[in-house]
Amino acid sequence: MSLRNLPGAPTGRPSSGVRSEILPRAMERWNPGIQAAETDQADERVISIYEAIGYDTWSGEGVTARRVAGALRSMGAGPVTVNLNSPGGDMFEGLAIYNILREHKGEITVKVLGLAASAGSVIAMAGDKVQIARAGFFMVHNSWVVAAGNRLDLRGIADWLEPFDAAMVDIYCDRTGLDAKSAAKLLDAESWIGGSAAVEQGFADELLPSDQISAGAGKASASAVRRIEAALRASGMPKSDALRLISEFKSGVGDPAGSGAGDPTERGGVNKPAAAAQVVHALQGFSLSN
Repeated sequence: MSLRNLPGAPTGRPSSGVRSEILPRAMERWNPGIQAAETDQADERVISIYEAIGYDTWSGEGVTARRVAGALRSMGAGPVTVNLNSPGGDMFEGLAIYNILREHKGEITVKVLGLAASAGSVIAMAGDKVQIARAGFFMVHNSWVVAAGNRLDLRGIADWLEPFDAAMVDIYCDRTGLDAKSAAKLLDAESWIGGSAAVEQGFADELLPSDQISAGAGKASASAVRRIEAALRASGMPKSDALRLISEFKSGVGDPAGSGAGDPTERGGVNKPAAAAQVVHALQGFSLSN
């Protein structure tokens, strides 16, 4: 076990028709270019979490519990540093990663380099020591899922989510010393907590020296695609249609001559100008409403 006596988190997933996703506002504010300086990246006992939590269908990446567990097994017992900059993602995967880290035999140091949002903030709480950049942020909120079903299904899902919200309250209370009512209010309000405030409120132990942070380009393209998907989903488009439209849009990128623009049946029936127009329209609405 880690040096702190950390509370456990529930495990498990809902039935089909319910999935936990990134809160659009977190994706909007996340800068994927913020990472650890090269000197830290060379350390063999470092786990870097610079992506969404859970499997990313676009990049084929994403941070999963299996990936973290494998990294810890390869390191063996002893101190581990977790560099963290994530917009969150799959809450259930985040809780599993938290449990894996808290059970590691060795000191866990978590460095919040940029954003530790949603599931990322839960992972950060597994640290024996938590450091945060002065310009970094925690973001905490209640479980956020996309669900489908009839009225009875949806009522049941709300009840099913309550223990997970209560578990997050317990985890934050253990770290900060807040009472359960105060912590629950932070989640209800979707709270963004900056670096200095995070130290004052007990979410972190100290500020991180700025020379340990690099603000490179990162995986901006994958982030951009996920932001476009979030915008399309926020406009009410089903996920399957959003993925299809983005695929069509991407197939036309870098085609300045507009091949196929005069004939939507060319290249598999992709109408690139129409796809681009839909994407731009969705992004304009996303910027105004989020």
